[in-house]
Amino acid sequence: MNNRNPNIIFSPLISSIQKVVLYETRTRLYLVGSNNRETRFRLLIIDRLALNRLSIEENANEFNSLEIRRFVANLQGSPRVTSAYGVLGFVRFLESYYLILVTKRKCCAHIGMHLVYTIKDTVMVRVNEVTSQRPLHPQEDRYKRMFQNIDLRSNFYFSYSYDLTRTLQYNESAPRYVGAKVDLERDEPLPDWDTLTNNVAQAHERVDYAFRSDSRKRFVWNAYLLQPMEGIMLKDWLLEITHGYVSQSCISVFGRHVNVCLIARRSTRFAGTRFLKRGANFQGDVANEVETEQIVSDGQRLCSFTQMRGSIPSHWSQDVSKMVPKPQIQLDICDPYAQTPSRHFERLLFHYGAPLIMLNLVKKRERRKHESIISKELECSIKYLNQFLPPPHRMKHIHFDMARRSRLSGGNVMDQLAVHAESIIQLTGMFFKARGSDLSFQTGIVRTNCVDCLDRTNSAQFAIGKCALGHQLERLGFLKTAKLEFDSDCVTMLEHLYEEHGDTLALQYGGSQLVHRIKTYRKTAPWGSQGNDVMQTISRYYSNTFSDTEKQHSINLFLGLYKPSFTKLNQPIWEMLTDYDMHNAFVPSTDSRPITDWVRHKVRECLPYACADSHKLVKELFRVHTHGLEMIDAYSNYHQSFKWTDLSEHIAFEISQLAMRYMPTFRTNYSPFQRQIQASRKARQNPSMTGQSSTGSMNSNSSSSSEGDDTSSDEDLSGSFAEKESKQTETTEPSVFTLASVLPSMEEIYGCSINPPSKQSMAIYKKYVQIGKLSSGGAHSTQTSVAQRDQEMAKMMRGITLRPLSDYGTDSYLSVKPPTVPAKSMEIYKEYCKTPRNFNAVPEIGEFNVLYNYVQRL
Repeated sequence: MNNRNPNIIFSPLISSIQKVVLYETRTRLYLVGSNNRETRFRLLIIDRLALNRLSIEENANEFNSLEIRRFVANLQGSPRVTSAYGVLGFVRFLESYYLILVTKRKCCAHIGMHLVYTIKDTVMVRVNEVTSQRPLHPQEDRYKRMFQNIDLRSNFYFSYSYDLTRTLQYNESAPRYVGAKVDLERDEPLPDWDTLTNNVAQAHERVDYAFRSDSRKRFVWNAYLLQPMEGIMLKDWLLEITHGYVSQSCISVFGRHVNVCLIARRSTRFAGTRFLKRGANFQGDVANEVETEQIVSDGQRLCSFTQMRGSIPSHWSQDVSKMVPKPQIQLDICDPYAQTPSRHFERLLFHYGAPLIMLNLVKKRERRKHESIISKELECSIKYLNQFLPPPHRMKHIHFDMARRSRLSGGNVMDQLAVHAESIIQLTGMFFKARGSDLSFQTGIVRTNCVDCLDRTNSAQFAIGKCALGHQLERLGFLKTAKLEFDSDCVTMLEHLYEEHGDTLALQYGGSQLVHRIKTYRKTAPWGSQGNDVMQTISRYYSNTFSDTEKQHSINLFLGLYKPSFTKLNQPIWEMLTDYDMHNAFVPSTDSRPITDWVRHKVRECLPYACADSHKLVKELFRVHTHGLEMIDAYSNYHQSFKWTDLSEHIAFEISQLAMRYMPTFRTNYSPFQRQIQASRKARQNPSMTGQSSTGSMNSNSSSSSEGDDTSSDEDLSGSFAEKESKQTETTEPSVFTLASVLPSMEEIYGCSINPPSKQSMAIYKKYVQIGKLSSGGAHSTQTSVAQRDQEMAKMMRGITLRPLSDYGTDSYLSVKPPTVPAKSMEIYKEYCKTPRNFNAVPEIGEFNVLYNYVQRL
């Protein structure tokens, strides 16, 4: 799109602050940050005696290990030491600032050679020391507990070298603008990289550039906490985290591992809980907005597909004052010119390009209007806004009444969704990058929604992801056609990823796991899972009724939407009747464009490509003259050759072991793309109420709805359909074939075969086993004396002479003594070195004698 020159390489800067040690004294806090190798150190000094303010001083010098040891040794007293892996920022309530550190982490995925970590534990350290006997404000502890209700140990992720807030397509694009504050409409971009000479001596000489990415603040959850650190000189101190879901699994294609990574990013705009955040605000930010990216890699090549979910972009809500399971949907504000949807769709066009495909899953035909109210509002908004878009780039609306299709006899909605998914993939395409191949880009995005964007939405996103995975594997060369079969190892792996993905997002937004799952809409869920579905429905109702208000207060406090103060006008957050003003801040518009011109000119001229990708913005960009520098050396940062690492703790090894979960014990077909029938497949564990793993069932088939059902339920499913499908599958299973019929024999390839051992060899082996038992005391050690065992040992050793194959002397891993080479061998080697080495040509007649003499002397 903006760089097709393979000789220009752009590498993201790797953070030089990957380990932090806090030394806490009475008057100061000393933050010592180091790189991964612990060879370079930086220092931050925080004054604790500053009353109700934050005083941070950064030492401009860089220290080595010896200098930092001397500095720590000179600290007075016995400072309290805390080891950490990053600084999340500072927060202030009423009387003091608090420092938040990541104390435990776990590597959960890798994208290329960029490691992705999840937070496992954090610590809050009080910065300002209490200098008087005056007690703390009575509301200070309450605000602190409310802030800590956001469990940072659950589904928060970060990376030292990869920008998790951006898509892979954006991260692989070439920079066009540099700086913190850039106006795309007025500022001039960088020159075209395809025609830039770069002042190189040769035309095809490699040129390396290093850049610091400009993160997308919409997905940075600690942006408010990092504001006090914005003036720091070294930007590596700023550790940005995302919230949502990140997981990676693996499929083995006859020994070759293909990694599938699923990344979900939750938006911080208009964030909240289920019934308290509905629709959109005036800035076009929708509730429960999540960007989901599916990345497939085989080690060298990368392929990604992005989709998103979000509430219907209009002003609607549900009255929660009445304790009913399904409050009535109502439109709060009439928007005849679709100004709120236009702001939302214009942002999607800027970041993803065209076409925008709206997959609407809500009901359309109801006895009493409920879901159809917002469905009609969305359809009218798209129809109105499409009038002012060029015909090739107009938005597409696909209405798919998932509840009605599921109630139809034999209505396996996954087969019907597959048809729409195929057409969506054909329209948007996907991003693909490989050395020696042309780049391909995803233009446009599919936006899926139902009422809550939970159960039905997750199943529809899985159907699209399954179709996208088939095309990704076809592009990587693992499949001839892009079709994947259900119940194959590959699709089962993807299904488990999307189940965990849906459970995690449902817990964050709705307060419970998914009620209706993928197996529910495939009509393969067992009846025994109904009890679990009822419990999930009750759990979601209880959470929405009693605990969502407190959770919403915690989110508003964590994101900095509400800032405590001593003023009388600022009442405590728990006394406020509504948070409407926090999420709908009034911003005077300075845009003089007419309402019909709702897409900026800069965005329109880039279509169908994304304007954000074509005009990538970075904070820093500079040229490096060697690609082995530590700041861009992703290879050393990934492998960490300087560190002792247990193989079982290595992320690539852990992911490769996941492939064994999806392979049945007894099978004749080892392809992960062929259908496998196994009744008792062990399911992966779902996230618990805290977002971690639990033992919840992965199957569900409840007739109770959680997404606004009408008089009839969303899923009136039959268990007999599963039995019927299982019988049909058994009859259509391909014929059994063995490995010997597929691969040639060993004798055909290597000229030898494995034969059973002779009787004499077996006798020697049996004696060897018996010797091992006697020498270790394992055979009758308590009843047999030492003398009797020596007699048995001597009896067995008759006719057997054991001698070592070689003598290594005192060699060890610490030192090796070189062997003594005989003079005859040295003479032969000298003659060999004199032999002509023109192996590509036929030797002359005079050279044959030299070679013949050399062979004879061996």
